[in-house]
Amino acid sequence: MTPRSQHWYAGTDRNAFIHRAWMRRGLPSDAFDGRPHIAIANTASDLSPCNSHLGEVAASVKAGVWEAGGVPLELPVPSLGETQLRPTAMLFRNLAAMAAEEMIRANPVDGVVLLGGCDKTIPALLMAAASVDLPAIVVPGGPMLTGHFRGAPLGCGTDVWRLSEEVRAGTLSQDRFLEAESSMIRSRGHCNTMGTASTMACMAEALGMTLPGVAGIPAPDSRLLERAHQAGRTIIEMVASDRRPSTVLTRGSFLNAIVALAAIGGSTNAVVHLLAIAGRAGVPLTLDDFDQAGAKVPLLVDLQPAGAHLMEDFHRAGGLRAVLNEMADLIDSSAPTVTGRPIGEGLADAEIHDETVIRRRTAPLQEEAGIAVLRGNLCPDGAVIKPAAASPSLLRHRGRAVVFDSIEDLRAALDDPDLDVDEDSVLVLRGCGPRGYPGMPEVGNMPLPAKLLARGVRDMVRISDARMSGTAYGTVVLHTAPESAAGGPLAKVRTGDMIVLDVAARRLDVELPDGELEAREPASSSAHAAPVRGWERLYIDHVLQADQGADLDFLTGSSGSEVRRESH
Repeated sequence: MTPRSQHWYAGTDRNAFIHRAWMRRGLPSDAFDGRPHIAIANTASDLSPCNSHLGEVAASVKAGVWEAGGVPLELPVPSLGETQLRPTAMLFRNLAAMAAEEMIRANPVDGVVLLGGCDKTIPALLMAAASVDLPAIVVPGGPMLTGHFRGAPLGCGTDVWRLSEEVRAGTLSQDRFLEAESSMIRSRGHCNTMGTASTMACMAEALGMTLPGVAGIPAPDSRLLERAHQAGRTIIEMVASDRRPSTVLTRGSFLNAIVALAAIGGSTNAVVHLLAIAGRAGVPLTLDDFDQAGAKVPLLVDLQPAGAHLMEDFHRAGGLRAVLNEMADLIDSSAPTVTGRPIGEGLADAEIHDETVIRRRTAPLQEEAGIAVLRGNLCPDGAVIKPAAASPSLLRHRGRAVVFDSIEDLRAALDDPDLDVDEDSVLVLRGCGPRGYPGMPEVGNMPLPAKLLARGVRDMVRISDARMSGTAYGTVVLHTAPESAAGGPLAKVRTGDMIVLDVAARRLDVELPDGELEAREPASSSAHAAPVRGWERLYIDHVLQADQGADLDFLTGSSGSEVRRESH
């Protein structure tokens, strides 16, 4: 089979001359003799601190590509710094995916190595790769090492939420809170809790899109560079075998990812990302699959925010392969991987080395810990909750709604001593969905009212059309669909309405007489996004709802790798 890159480089005409000549710059003539050209799609950026070390990872990939007889070519693609981007990195996930897709397709490359770490970069790269469908392999950037403060380990993200609430409660001084700032981020790498970054690295491996055992290797660990080198060699073999995402990303692969998501206590954000990736790959996957395949899966990994440990411990204890081995009867062991071998091959040799971090199936942290999908008159198209991060006593709850029309409304009113709220109330936040904000910010884990914190309250039922950081915790209902800005029922809830949450029954309802909710006029909100130009305008006009992965409607599916026309 003629390598795709030869459609640029082969021949003696003017166009082939131009393509080769401008790429010379040190490359020998035989670089264009038909050997595979490999793009290294690199999301390294100083403004994406979790990915800032990926240049070093790329160097190891390049060495592996050269060793295997290919030509490595670094391709910078948009990087999304979760902690830096406003209004939210999720607004730009689809933009990054679209840009990466177009650049991979438009360039003379035969395969691609995908380097990502921070929350949205691995999803965006997988969406792009699925749409182009050239041979592709993921190398996750890895979590940071465990930081410590006053002798105790700090989980980045999770302890930010915990400590900041203690400051608001008056049990921790502001000065001591700020002291932890320089201790939390100890090394390069992404969040060291089972937040979205760690979760999506594990999802990439569970999908079969990484080398076995790579998810969770800490960013400073030299074994990450070893696996990056190996990935560079592997992509050459993938090109030779024409092993594309369409041959790896099967329905069985996605169901495996859902099982893994539950067993590791992964982020609810994985739901929208896996749905979006499946949409690009043309694999049928729905919100209900998360409940059907994952709801009864036990939680085995004792990691923040659902447990106590951190990612460095997870890797030391055996990592994802050990978890998959423990869940072997629940996964499709025949699902393919980028290596050309099934995901179950060699799984029996993956041992648990520390049962305080990775539990045995016979002694799980929780018996049923998968993402629960709720339905009801507040979320006819679905909503999600993570029982592993919730308070068991609140998973069945009836309480009076206290409604906020925007995040600004919430922040202005939350600490007002006259706010009519108690520990049984249900905080409702709207206007924060894909279209309303825009981009579904991670504000679903709303802070608790100051007067309740002072009384010792540390959790309440909270409902929104927003997302929640994977590092966060609490009894938080998320992704209610349709969102309020799209005319969803959340727009019709009023303060004082009685709301009933019943996770076991998979229900979320507002108690109203028949027909009243439908008859109500939705609340208007000046806070809904109304851009007049640019990416935000395009996004709002075309973004799908959370239950469909929040991709753009015209980006679902695959366009393939063919480019018909010449540029000269």
